[in-house]
Amino acid sequence: MSHFSALRQQLRAKRQALSLHAQRQHALEIARQLGKLPWVLRARRIGGYEPADGEVDPSPLIAQLQTRHRRYYLPVLRTYPRGKLWFVLHQSEACLSPNRYGIPEPPLRDPQMPWALDLLLLPLVGFDAQCHRLGMGGGYYDRTLSHLRRLSHWKRPRLIGIAHECQRVAQLPVQPWDIPLDLVVTEAGIYRRKSF
Repeated sequence: MSHFSALRQQLRAKRQALSLHAQRQHALEIARQLGKLPWVLRARRIGGYEPADGEVDPSPLIAQLQTRHRRYYLPVLRTYPRGKLWFVLHQSEACLSPNRYGIPEPPLRDPQMPWALDLLLLPLVGFDAQCHRLGMGGGYYDRTLSHLRRLSHWKRPRLIGIAHECQRVAQLPVQPWDIPLDLVVTEAGIYRRKSF
């Protein structure tokens, strides 16, 4: 088993071990912290995700931000090119259906590229205080957001990882294809990338 596989397994076990009450409290505290940031409040097109496997539920933040002037998008696996994500307007829980990983997705209508979003909330398995992210290992977000490596002046979307504090590690090795987050927010506080 590789170092990353073992680390993913340990961190997934930690977040899965949290009680439903703790998970709900963490989601509410993260929503409270993010709801104070001016550029979060200004965001009109917000990408998020449906939580699975003990991930922090973004719905308290979305409920707090939702007005008729804001739109909430969910990722949908792309068939071509494979390994990337579209973002599709989320209109109803009833319209969601599981993708090949069992993660609920909206029907593919009017798909958007990530740079059409103002803000993107990302799930993660692990992170460090420098805002490096360890995902599930599929590389979907890194491939989807690869344009950000080439366009240093491009400011959209802002990337926010949301996680439980127990998912923080001292330091993650950085791969050339990794996309750093602008912030990671947990129930314990906000971690900011140094250049952000």
